[in-house]
Amino acid sequence: MKKTKILLVGMTTLLVASCGTKKAVVQQKPVQENKTTQPATPVVKDNKMESMVFMQRIADNALYQKNLVSNLTFTLNDGHKDITVPGILRMRKDEVIRLQLLIPILRSEVGRIEFAKDYVLFIDRIHKQYVKASYDEVGFLRDNGINFYSLQSLFWNQVFIPRQQKVSEADLSQFTVDESKAQEGETTLVGLKDGKMDYKWSVNPKNNQIVLTTVTYNSNAHGASKLSWTYDNFKAFGSKLFPASQALTINTPKIGQKPSKTLKANFDLESFSDASDWEVLTTPSEKYTKVSVEDILGKLMNF
Repeated sequence: MKKTKILLVGMTTLLVASCGTKKAVVQQKPVQENKTTQPATPVVKDNKMESMVFMQRIADNALYQKNLVSNLTFTLNDGHKDITVPGILRMRKDEVIRLQLLIPILRSEVGRIEFAKDYVLFIDRIHKQYVKASYDEVGFLRDNGINFYSLQSLFWNQVFIPRQQKVSEADLSQFTVDESKAQEGETTLVGLKDGKMDYKWSVNPKNNQIVLTTVTYNSNAHGASKLSWTYDNFKAFGSKLFPASQALTINTPKIGQKPSKTLKANFDLESFSDASDWEVLTTPSEKYTKVSVEDILGKLMNF
């Protein structure tokens, strides 16, 4: 039980912090060949077309399923030790991402983190408290242009454009593609620049699967903070493949008296299902007290 309480603290901190460095979702449409004669030189035209085709192949890897449910083994490392607990991941496209943390063996729920389109919800069943806030009310999310669709794209292993719900066929031209290392057996690098945010996706050129997403925020005052989300152990889910092993790393720089910090989380999934017989959104019990993020973290830390 003590391990689970410590994990709840880390999980809440991790997810709130991780939101601050990431960012929408790919709606695939068939790429239509552009037959209009362009004034550009043949080399430029070919490179652009090749990049568009490559980006469409990445988009085509998106799952057809609307729901994904999986047993979860969650491991958190705060730089000192690993803490592991079981859980359940439930996702419904364009509606919700839910992480349920369970007590080992008993498998009763002790904590829930839910990302909906309009709010973030954290429930602490130990203390019968909850936090519910819009994305705009969470300063770190608001200041970095984070919304539900940004988080969804990371969990679903897709490319995205900040603050957009979908990535259309026309949007694919906004990404840069560097295939210079592909012939050497290395990943192809896809990039996107948005103000002080720098997004990169490392893609396996053999199957066009995203194996790493990196988001870097460059602050003139505080230096660079970085989020890395890796994907591995791809398994069949319907006619597509989905990464059963996902790992999140957040590196934050030293700010004033606060030291630099590295947090790591591993999500190991098993038994994929497209089950839809579960409630979409959670309504906290009337017996639960609404508190601030600071209040709930403070009580968990001192429990």
